[in-house]
Amino acid sequence: MSTPTGPASGLPVRMPRPRQPGRHRRPEPLVAPEDAPALVLAVPGKPSSATRSLAEEVVSIARSELPGLDARIGYLDGDDEEFSSLTSVLAHAAEERTARYEQARAAGSDVKEPDGPVAVVVPLLAGPDSALLRQVRQAVMDSRVAAELTDVLGPHPLLAEALHVRLSEAGLARADRARLFTVATAADGIILASVGGDEAVQAAGITGMLLAARLAVPVMAAALDQEGSIASVAEQLRNAGSQQLALAPYLIGPEIDASLVEEAAKEADCPASEPLGPYPAIGKLALAKYTTALGIAPQQPQSTPAR
Repeated sequence: MSTPTGPASGLPVRMPRPRQPGRHRRPEPLVAPEDAPALVLAVPGKPSSATRSLAEEVVSIARSELPGLDARIGYLDGDDEEFSSLTSVLAHAAEERTARYEQARAAGSDVKEPDGPVAVVVPLLAGPDSALLRQVRQAVMDSRVAAELTDVLGPHPLLAEALHVRLSEAGLARADRARLFTVATAADGIILASVGGDEAVQAAGITGMLLAARLAVPVMAAALDQEGSIASVAEQLRNAGSQQLALAPYLIGPEIDASLVEEAAKEADCPASEPLGPYPAIGKLALAKYTTALGIAPQQPQSTPAR
């Protein structure tokens, strides 16, 4: 029985676990700095309930990685009613920051007038797309808000991991080469489908090399938005000896109409995996862009090595 001063005599006392010293000590969890800018995810494409669900999952992952993060979603083609436009989200963030400052001053607090960016805008894009990035920059300019715009999410090893997972989910790749089992439908050549023209194809090719190392099969990038690009790459792979191709969309999802991927798969005469979607790496990479922009970057997210 316990007494007012602690456990009764003879009972074991649980002592707090001492902090582990030295280089193996567990690092303190990172939290968002007070009054840090908002992370605003710039979502391309026509808004829909599916797009909203995807974007909300991405920001949820980012929040779980950085407690206290103010993460918001702005749609490039938003209508400001059901889907808030990027311009209005940035303007609202600026208004809220000014209101917090004025309330603190009115309450007698000695607070510094806010400066620096109101938000860090992270485009929800795996690779560069000049047309969509121009749209993002224009939305930021229209908001008349001090905001920092980051680069797109790729290329990155985590995206190669995500592509591998999507291919394995579709039965088009082995999930783990170290295990002794076969996948009858596994592809022996991958078409990495991107959007954004030649620049996007080149960037996708870097992630493609990482994917090829994971799968031990040839991977070539092609453009969904360039006529004949998919068919040309499919022919090159078949001429090089690949007989069972698969198309892997190097896309998060909202960038294009899903029918374009279906048409590309028919053009290449091969099955396709799903776009990257809200794979956990997407949220982690979005957060990494944000923290790097603010100079508070934690350790960069690491991919699972191919086995």
